[in-house]
Amino acid sequence: MDIIQLISDVGFPIASAIAGGFFVFLTLKFILDGVLSNIKAQRDLAQALDNRIKTMNNEVMRIDIMLCYSYGVNTDMSRMSRADDATDTRRD
Repeated sequence: MDIIQLISDVGFPIASAIAGGFFVFLTLKFILDGVLSNIKAQRDLAQALDNRIKTMNNEVMRIDIMLCYSYGVNTDMSRMSRADDATDTRRD
């Protein structure tokens, strides 16, 4: 649609309001796309840190079990059962 035709059909104030609204829409879309990419990067970082914490927890449990076995001390089975997972949970 031609701009002159739009102005003659709806008038200059309405045509300028449409143009201003389109400009605001494009600006908000640009800003929100940047924020969304930053949020995704932060989420990925948090997931990687969570995986490392789970891996470290598994390694500490393994070392604890080995030391208990070496020194002949009874292993705290209730603490082991409270752990998330007894297998390696690293996913990075």
